[in-house]
Amino acid sequence: MEDAEFLAQATGIVNDLEAALRRVSLAQRSGWRALEIGCGTGRLMRPMSRHFFEIHGVEPSQVRAARAKENLSDIPTARVHTSDDGGLPALDGQEFDFVYSLEAGFDAWPWVERSLRDGGLARLRFNGFEKTRSDVMEFAAAHDLQVLAMEGVASRSMWTTWRKHAPGWNASLAEPPANVVIRRITNAHSSEPVAPCRGRFASIAIRAEHLPADAGLQHLRVTVGSSFGAVTSISEPDRSGIRLIHVDLPELEATGLLPVQLFWLEQPLCQPVSLRVIPPGPSVPRLTGIHRRPGTRAITMTVEEVARPHELEVTVSGRAATGLEYACIDPRPQRYDVSFHLPEQIGPGLHHVKVSIGRRKLVPAPIEVAAD
Repeated sequence: MEDAEFLAQATGIVNDLEAALRRVSLAQRSGWRALEIGCGTGRLMRPMSRHFFEIHGVEPSQVRAARAKENLSDIPTARVHTSDDGGLPALDGQEFDFVYSLEAGFDAWPWVERSLRDGGLARLRFNGFEKTRSDVMEFAAAHDLQVLAMEGVASRSMWTTWRKHAPGWNASLAEPPANVVIRRITNAHSSEPVAPCRGRFASIAIRAEHLPADAGLQHLRVTVGSSFGAVTSISEPDRSGIRLIHVDLPELEATGLLPVQLFWLEQPLCQPVSLRVIPPGPSVPRLTGIHRRPGTRAITMTVEEVARPHELEVTVSGRAATGLEYACIDPRPQRYDVSFHLPEQIGPGLHHVKVSIGRRKLVPAPIEVAAD
């Protein structure tokens, strides 16, 4: 990832990792050790180091690992490891309380599981087009991992949170308590007790009391009407014992009052509660980001709520862009990366990119073209 692109995302990534850390109280995290897999040049280790007694990074590239050691030389609690064969180095049986990675390929998953101590947390991002929700669930079941969150399913940026348990934990799960109660259901994006039947806002937040502490995404099922939703996260209990369950709704045909029910290991967990489901609002296509790849005339922009990307037309200062290609990066908000080449007539300076979809015109975006 280019430095400029990384820095533009870094604050959001650090905020996300810190949110995962808050599942454990500050007092309980005293003395914690962290590990970043694929630490690159150590750019994330620096801000994350303030949360840990010790932080380690592993990096298969010896060139990047050397830069990381140099960049982190003023942080005495930071350690960077690499291997001679370009793979992930062995850490001599060391265990960590928090493991994170921005590019956790499937080959690294067993390595994560071995490095994480019982009770420790992992926050991992990987390509959801290469590995699916089912892949994560199967691995978690086989290695006694409790899946606590899974966002961005079927997107290029799929985030998961795991908690490791002792061997045999998954097989020993007991019957759930009989006093689980749904206290309230709202839209996940607001406090309104209503959700659209499809689209980017078709997700709900369920406030449940007495939910088992062992509940993970692999154990919990939620039905809306007669269809299964996709549980995306389970929070830690608040002071009153309420846990928040976020659920993406399936594409529903029915609207009106629909029953919502929780299941634990395929058994009903509580009495159903009604949710008002409404038709979705109109889509609002928009351009959310644009940048030029350094040293090239290639442009990448991101658009959302675009149902027919093949109808996109792009001009730069009135001249048609060439080589238009698009790829879906997140199907739920209909988010696409659209790449194209600057027209030959476009020289250095400030230009405006205009995008239209049929008769609809999006708000133009400025872009600065530097001299080659």
